[in-house]
Amino acid sequence: MRLLFAGTPAVAVPALEALLASRHEVVAVLTRADARSGRGRRLVPSPVRARAEEAGVRVLTERPRSEGFVELLRGLEVDCAPVVAYGEILPTEVLAVPVHGWVNLHFSVLPAWRGAAPVQRAVIAGDEVTGASTFRIEEGLDTGPVFGTTTETIRRTDTAGDLLDRLSVSGAELLVATLDALEDGVLSPVPQGSEGVSVAPKLSVADARVTWTHPAHAVDRLVRGCTPAPGAWTTLPDGARLGLGPVRVVDEDVVPAGSLAPGEVQVTKRAVRVGTATAAVELGDVVPAGRKAMPATDWARGARPGEGLRLGAEVAA
Repeated sequence: MRLLFAGTPAVAVPALEALLASRHEVVAVLTRADARSGRGRRLVPSPVRARAEEAGVRVLTERPRSEGFVELLRGLEVDCAPVVAYGEILPTEVLAVPVHGWVNLHFSVLPAWRGAAPVQRAVIAGDEVTGASTFRIEEGLDTGPVFGTTTETIRRTDTAGDLLDRLSVSGAELLVATLDALEDGVLSPVPQGSEGVSVAPKLSVADARVTWTHPAHAVDRLVRGCTPAPGAWTTLPDGARLGLGPVRVVDEDVVPAGSLAPGEVQVTKRAVRVGTATAAVELGDVVPAGRKAMPATDWARGARPGEGLRLGAEVAA
């Protein structure tokens, strides 16, 4: 089939790679326009654009709602438009152009976790299994009929980034298999059920703030679900933010539950621990304001937090 691939971030690149290596022809790539990044605020192409240009594939950055886009799409004469994390809403007149429609690769087992942050929300919720789905895009948010799914176990130490890396690879295989079956005429989508529906809105910076009065397992999941983005954080007594990398729940024979108040910091030569509503957690890397990530023990040696220091303004209030 002739394909228009739509995608933007690095997580979409494995799918593009798989399609370029498949029996199908990627005639063009649709991606978001270059964005400003870094201290110099230079325009930087999306990872998908960079890979497409490397492969010699035509790149489109026009927005689907812009004047003339439908005519442009018709001129490409594509049979199908696979989508992975493109980041734009597709209007009805655009959805109707390809013969086989627009097929989205979504990183959850639908109808669970419809929305922009399915992997992050699955980790934060403590799900044991997630996966990826291919479905035909319609006007609703991730509500279209499903072509196929694949599953993936969420490991005990998985961050959202770890899990998304694995799903991007297994999902790419699912996407190619879906398109193969569509071309062969042996696959029809199945409407999503009404049970098991959950939503996964994009995580804000505020969502990533750690509340130390929550149980240790909830703190652990929140931090992992917000890694690498938007990045979990807490506050120091002066109000400065302290970014947090993944933490480890401390065994109660090392730090008895309740011996550290929520947010209270304990510093030893080898560890920095923080109290929660249940067990303590041991900090991994931290990111002081205006600085790069460093081991929590290195931060503590420089910051010299005093005895009784508590993290989080919600504790001090």
